[in-house]
Amino acid sequence: MDTLLFFMYMVAYLALFTWGIFLAKNNRWLTASNVVLLVVAGLLYDNAIVAVGRYIGEGSILKNLNIARFWVHAFFTPLLVLFAWNTLKRADIKWAQKNWVKYGSVCVFLCLVILELFTETLGLKVEAKWEYGVLSYDSIEKATSPPIMVIIVTAVLLLTSLIIWWKQKWIWFFIGTLMMTIGSAVPIPVKSGAVVNGFELVLIISLMATKYFQNQLDR
Repeated sequence: MDTLLFFMYMVAYLALFTWGIFLAKNNRWLTASNVVLLVVAGLLYDNAIVAVGRYIGEGSILKNLNIARFWVHAFFTPLLVLFAWNTLKRADIKWAQKNWVKYGSVCVFLCLVILELFTETLGLKVEAKWEYGVLSYDSIEKATSPPIMVIIVTAVLLLTSLIIWWKQKWIWFFIGTLMMTIGSAVPIPVKSGAVVNGFELVLIISLMATKYFQNQLDR
């Protein structure tokens, strides 16, 4: 069942990435809102590797493909801080127009990448793991809580989504972020390892919808 779910997520992210390319082509490429496309691409890769893991089988190929998942996560997920800042700027939040906020967001992004690299990625040791019919390679050291980087990014998205809701009456950014937060924090009594990935998909859909919504307002 989980293999099918991961394939479905892969197709969903492919569709979102295609939509994002269309939006960028019809708006403009050089904008911070397009960093979400890198996040989508990273999640497309992540879910695709997990989906096909059982067909590749244990070995160095699948191991290296899975290690790359951790590196993609470390570099791409913090980009959501820049996306959040851009949504505030596009909503005409005055302080978000300041250069110090712009460069501050870039600094936060870089700091989060470095933090994730030194706390989670560098020196990573993985082992093969079968779970609900899915084969992947995961860290030998089991995490007892979400990485600090993920917690900070989630907090930034939550705060930003509340401001967007207040300023532009757009609630879906907040709902997507809230569902992702709850889905990651609250254990769900379902025999599946793909549930959290579903909440990630809900978040990304809300971010892409927010990008589309603000594109329409800009017109």
